[in-house]
Amino acid sequence: MRRPGGTARPGGTRPGDGRPGAVRPRPPAGSAPDAHPRALPPHVAFAERLLAVLTGERPVHWMLGHTVGEAYEQLIRLAPANPLRPTGSRGARPVLRRCGGSPLRPGVVEAYATVATGARVRAMAFRLERGQDLRWRCAAVDLGPA
Repeated sequence: MRRPGGTARPGGTRPGDGRPGAVRPRPPAGSAPDAHPRALPPHVAFAERLLAVLTGERPVHWMLGHTVGEAYEQLIRLAPANPLRPTGSRGARPVLRRCGGSPLRPGVVEAYATVATGARVRAMAFRLERGQDLRWRCAAVDLGPA
């Protein structure tokens, strides 16, 4: 087998055929090199969880093991109104538009997320604290004025 440019492949093999001297094809440009997707940063994962609860897709008790202190009580007060749910009968599903976090000190992150529902954009802020078991938990939630 000849390569473009006239040189033969080592051992005369085709790309990726598994024989000695075979050349493995490269992944397409822009694709992730490893087969395992990376885990989401804690603030992004929590923003997704909070969005599911505040849109009514998940019940509040879904956050029981993921909250500490006043945060669960805040969710109990906020969730019944489904403050981030789509408006109208055919509203678009709310999606995270942007999410960021700033460490205040080791084990504490203040985070924010913007949520888009069609043309409407809302913001939420929350605090994450890392426990002695090294798990992140939500310690506070704020949606600002309605």
